[in-house]
Amino acid sequence: AVLKTAVLGRVPEVRILLPPLEQNSKLFQNREVNKIHRNKERDRKRELVSEKGKGGFKCSHCGQWIPFSKFIGTAHRNHCPLCLWSKHIDLEKPGDRKSKCKAGMKPIGLTFKREGIDKYGRQKKGEPMLIHECTQCRKISINRIASDDNSEAILKVFEESKRLNPAKVEGLKQDGIKLLKEEDKKEVLRQLFGKNLEG
Repeated sequence: AVLKTAVLGRVPEVRILLPPLEQNSKLFQNREVNKIHRNKERDRKRELVSEKGKGGFKCSHCGQWIPFSKFIGTAHRNHCPLCLWSKHIDLEKPGDRKSKCKAGMKPIGLTFKREGIDKYGRQKKGEPMLIHECTQCRKISINRIASDDNSEAILKVFEESKRLNPAKVEGLKQDGIKLLKEEDKKEVLRQLFGKNLEG
């Protein structure tokens, strides 16, 4: 577009107006995405260093400060012992901290750790474990329950899992994960509290 400006006693000035930078152009989007990614990666590294230095972490779901402890019964603290939410930070194995997702992981149910087959050919029931689902990429992970995990919160997850979408339950089954049901409650209570507390 050409804009002519006439000023008295002067030759008309000609200015060429360039179109504004296209905010939606692919080039602009790629630069912005790369910048966001670099900033997130920098913040993630700072956070990990900070947490190691402080001896704990702040839960990204409930906001509580969670100190590290060697007496929790598992090598890697991967979820909050209060609300049981986790963070998607491991990629291939527990403790590798290589995932770039970093979204919250919701506890959606319980399963038993696979302990093999007993002498009668039945599946042994191992310890109860938490099933977490990433709220962003939907990755499923199985995590050990730590010794300081809130038992009431564990039972709440167990009760809420009975209302899971049937398609979700079927998806877990196809992944080889057996979601615990009402018939497993007696064993869950026994393992959590050492006795049957059913009413």
